[in-house]
Amino acid sequence: MMVNCCGLLTSQKEPVPLKSVEVELEVRDHVATVVSTLNYENKEDKPLEAVFVFPLPGDAAVCHFSAKIGQTQIVAEVKEKQEAREEYDDALSSGQQAFLLEESEQSPDIFTLSVGSLPPGESASIRLEYVTELAVQADEGLRFCLPAVLNPRYQPQGSEGGNVQVTSVQVTSVQVTSVPASLVPYSLSFSARVSSPRPVSKVESNCPLDPLQYLNTEQTQTTVKMAAGHKFDRDVELLIYYKDAHQPSAVVEAGQASSKPGTLMGDPVVMLSLYPEFPQAVMSSVASCGEFVFLLDRSGSMQGARIKSARDTLLLLLKSLPMGCYFNIHSFGSSYEHIFPKSVEYNQKTMEEALKNVEGMEANLGGTEILKPLKHIYSLPCIPSQPRQLFVFTDGEVGNTKEVTNLVKQNSGSHRCFSFGIGEGASSALINGLAKEGGGHAQFITGTDRMQPKVMQSLRFALQPAVVDISVKWDLPKGVSVTALSPPITALFQGQRSLIYAQLTGQSSEASEGCVTVKYSLAGHPSQSQLHFSLKPAEDTGLTVHRLAAQTLIRSLEMEERERIGKEDEGVKKKVVELSVQSGVSSAFTAFIAVNKGNSEVIQGPLVRRNVPTAGRMRRSCPGAPMMRMMCSPMPKSCDALVDMCCRMPQPSPMSCDAPMRKASKAMGIKKKCSLKSTEKSLPEPPPRDPLLQLVSLQKASGCWVLDPDLAAALGKTSEEVEKPKPASVNQEVWATILALIWLHGFKMDAQEEWELLAMKAVSWLRAQKASCVTECVEAGNTLLGCTVQKDALGL
Repeated sequence: MMVNCCGLLTSQKEPVPLKSVEVELEVRDHVATVVSTLNYENKEDKPLEAVFVFPLPGDAAVCHFSAKIGQTQIVAEVKEKQEAREEYDDALSSGQQAFLLEESEQSPDIFTLSVGSLPPGESASIRLEYVTELAVQADEGLRFCLPAVLNPRYQPQGSEGGNVQVTSVQVTSVQVTSVPASLVPYSLSFSARVSSPRPVSKVESNCPLDPLQYLNTEQTQTTVKMAAGHKFDRDVELLIYYKDAHQPSAVVEAGQASSKPGTLMGDPVVMLSLYPEFPQAVMSSVASCGEFVFLLDRSGSMQGARIKSARDTLLLLLKSLPMGCYFNIHSFGSSYEHIFPKSVEYNQKTMEEALKNVEGMEANLGGTEILKPLKHIYSLPCIPSQPRQLFVFTDGEVGNTKEVTNLVKQNSGSHRCFSFGIGEGASSALINGLAKEGGGHAQFITGTDRMQPKVMQSLRFALQPAVVDISVKWDLPKGVSVTALSPPITALFQGQRSLIYAQLTGQSSEASEGCVTVKYSLAGHPSQSQLHFSLKPAEDTGLTVHRLAAQTLIRSLEMEERERIGKEDEGVKKKVVELSVQSGVSSAFTAFIAVNKGNSEVIQGPLVRRNVPTAGRMRRSCPGAPMMRMMCSPMPKSCDALVDMCCRMPQPSPMSCDAPMRKASKAMGIKKKCSLKSTEKSLPEPPPRDPLLQLVSLQKASGCWVLDPDLAAALGKTSEEVEKPKPASVNQEVWATILALIWLHGFKMDAQEEWELLAMKAVSWLRAQKASCVTECVEAGNTLLGCTVQKDALGL
């Protein structure tokens, strides 16, 4: 009933023509080629037009699209978008079979596939191929994500792209239909082949996998399959681990024989993967300045575990900030809020005030309008000598992705942006775009991932000194020239990869080797990273590198075109279309079109449209929200707004309310008509707080702990047990801080990346006290807590 009310289609209500999805993944080092086959079958007695809107990785370069009907294979061409649409419409009106694949104009990670004039009883097999770079994770794994879940994207009023209806995303005038995971009517089969110059140590996934199969004794090639029976009800995440992953590498790929020399596709293209190493002396000193701005998504879709995890993460972040910095916390939904009117200096008073606010934060601000709070943050003046670091936490359900990333780029000179995509279906185009245009780093938190380790890694990046004066210098033999295809490098972080694409024109009879040098300055120290590479093209790489290079150049040109809005210059758009057609890679201004012109038989009968549902996360309504009222009310503009509407509705009975609602009823003077005693007795106890977070919450802004009953409880002791063994000459705060550090090292080493920064702050505080008897304290603390932590391990 709920499903039908929201306008969702199920297999019971209408025959759905998409029957299965087969995905073959080939990973070569850190580049992936993905081939998806979508199998359609028309079991109706009328010809069908099947429309399927689905997500792809935001940086994917779609490079092949073909259809097979019976024994006939039709390969699509890339054409200017309007021309392709007109050709598709003309084919349908003349009774021909046609296929159209186009990218959303608002978000490059959403595609629409239209399968036109599929006759009764006929089957069609659609083949879609794309290439993508694999991002490096905090634990050095390479992450591949096959997006399955397309969440409704919230489109603010007045922004580009029009409105988004509830449970629908307006994408090039086509609506997305989403259903609960259990009702997705098509299956997924998934297999992967991984090869690398380095051994593959392991492959992990959020979905069940069959055992890894190595293809050679060096373990540099392996295959893996998803276990049978998987429903395409969540994003499929694959993490690939190589031995010695952080090695610079270069791949030179030969040009296409049929393309003209001097063009992108006709010349060799080089892809460089660099891992700059920073001087240890610079990296050992953590910055003690900066303006840290946290922007938290509090829209309805962040309900439950997401908002709780975000609150816990903000606690760790606030405890880990260095004394002397500035900070503020902003949050947003349909409206936005902030804790302080402008960033304030970090001290005990401001930290406590911020934490008090964070504890009360709920996912109750409606839709996902991120543009307005970003504009507000950028309107606030930067603080001299305090570099601005922006942390954005969102489930990424926005429809105006390009507007948002454009705004971040316009302000990239004044800050670095670190982004976090929370949950299934977070827009990779938004999360990666924020970090890329903001010179920061992107992280994705899905499934049972803990948010804290990934966020703390990004905080470590933010505390690294900014790398400036970055330049790339090429040294090539005489007769060979280079054209850079990648935008200038704007950010470098210790241990992170930088990819560079370049076109090589001409040949040399002298030398077969080239060299590239990346120079930069870090905290006043000039440094460089260098890589020598062979100019001889690698064998059997297809055109993967060319297509990724073309995609990189296309995205740069599209950004340039968006910055020219309102100017009479069609030159950039024309360049994008030419490059897209030449390389066979999709863009915002082109589409793939295939028409079965060989089929002389005209398809008879009226054409019926069927929107194929994709997996979507259904929002939980708030406790006590009356379902019948919700179903019969006019639908708000998004599912986030739907949750917001539920939260604001009058409650029919206090029996169904949660504790905050009961308090609200009491405050308004509403009398209870029945006893709640039996209900309250049956309510589950709230889960105990994580012992780590309990201890962290007691740390002072300066880095120390105070010897009090709360600390004793966090350590699992009584006040008397904690106070008795304290050496007489040591003050209470020094003793308390050493005990906290011993507990962290003794019991929570598995979560070290979460507490490492706040522990460093505690050690700095202890050193500043110049306390005597530290060795005696460590020995007494170990005895009390039952640990064997060495003084050196604590950093004392």
